[in-house]
Amino acid sequence: MTERTQTTMESHPDVLEMRERFVLAERATATQRGQAIEAMAIVAGLYMAASPWIAGFNGSTTLAVNNLIAGIAYALLMSGFGHAYERTHARAWAAALIGVWMIVAPWVVAGNVDTTRTIISNIVAGAVGLLLALMAGAAASKTDRRTDQAAGGRR
Repeated sequence: MTERTQTTMESHPDVLEMRERFVLAERATATQRGQAIEAMAIVAGLYMAASPWIAGFNGSTTLAVNNLIAGIAYALLMSGFGHAYERTHARAWAAALIGVWMIVAPWVVAGNVDTTRTIISNIVAGAVGLLLALMAGAAASKTDRRTDQAAGGRR
């Protein structure tokens, strides 16, 4: 029979670096900036989802369904960001892609949906979503750089 030894987290060779990274990530989310980004991103996602009915282009069913799905996905990706930053900051980059998709969707989605209402609504919502996602991703990069400096430049 083989003998198994159980190790604890305290015996992990990189435990100090992991703890420091966790502390830096928690500090980033405890700031008012991090919390504001999350709140505004959730509102932006909800607007993306409801924009066909708010801006009045719910008759364009293909774009309406597209915006509903993209808005819900964006809000879900960006929600919980402040509470579990260390584990969820990579979602910000996926949310940025949704922001870009919202900008180009009126011209790409099937059907004749590129009207003034749809274009303005999608460009504004997509640009706001993209900006918020990039801000969230940039906060992650700052945390990563601080961790690298604290670890002596090694990873």
